[in-house]
Amino acid sequence: MTLLRDHELARAFDHASHTYDRLTALNPGYRTDLLRSARRLRLPADGAGLHVLDLGCGTGASTRALLRAVPRARITAVDASAGMLRRARAKRWPAQVRFLHRTAEDAATAGDGPYDAVFAAYLLRNVTDPDRLLAAVRGLLRPGGRLAVHEYSLSGSPVHRALWTAVCRGIVVPAGTLGGDRALYHHLWRSVLAFDTAPAFTGRLARAGFTGVRAVPVAGWQTGIVHTFLASNGAVAAGEGAR
Repeated sequence: MTLLRDHELARAFDHASHTYDRLTALNPGYRTDLLRSARRLRLPADGAGLHVLDLGCGTGASTRALLRAVPRARITAVDASAGMLRRARAKRWPAQVRFLHRTAEDAATAGDGPYDAVFAAYLLRNVTDPDRLLAAVRGLLRPGGRLAVHEYSLSGSPVHRALWTAVCRGIVVPAGTLGGDRALYHHLWRSVLAFDTAPAFTGRLARAGFTGVRAVPVAGWQTGIVHTFLASNGAVAAGEGAR
């Protein structure tokens, strides 16, 4: 099956938006892992005075994780799916959080910012040109700004590849099919298999000019399947990062 891209993928997320939160709630640790990745940005204090971009915010789970990690930061959250954004906006948010209907590529070239940090959860494997997007994201970050990418990126071990396929065939695709969204969840399965392994993606980040690049596996059953990728736009100022 051909992977979904661009407007076709956004439309698939529009259709799935009404069941998306219920399905992700079936994944043990889904929200805990997002919060852990947001905290791994190691932004100073409570985030007062910081501006953070949530790139590909979906229904707002990643936005909520950022808000818990840095409760006084100003957060701009963007997504290409109008349906997912409607779900996000319907939730209760403080005044410093705003949602914008934009593709990741549009958000990265809109001239907003600079940002102190960018958080991208479950996004990079879905974009047509990840190298171009990463270059644009780096341009949005202030010197020393931080990037966290929370993504399905397999370790490279055949064991983790087989486990992911078994979970998708046994749980993910059947659950998505019940909601009439088989194509989207089949895309999820195949897009992970087609995406960079964790070592390959760390190399991609380094080639994009990021420094201090490292990959940290998540805990639980997704170890070796989901990673937090951390990087900076140049050196981090002394005294920052204590959390």
